[in-house]
Amino acid sequence: MARICAITGKRPVRGGIIHRKGKSKKSGGIGTHVVKVTKRKFRPNVQRVRVLLPSGQVKRQWVCVKAIKAGKITKVA
Repeated sequence: MARICAITGKRPVRGGIIHRKGKSKKSGGIGTHVVKVTKRKFRPNVQRVRVLLPSGQVKRQWVCVKAIKAGKITKVA
């Protein structure tokens, strides 16, 4: 499944997690050190919903929850 929103065009983006080790100076340590940077993906929360299109046609589409909450689509029961 392609995790792409049909309305907003949101898609997975790449990023990273920075792993740090040690106790912070504020807490009485000598400071934290970067140990490793791991690649990861940030995926949008997409749901498969039945959408009423402007032409009156009903179609299933992958839509992100942010677009659903904002009322950018008309859901069909």
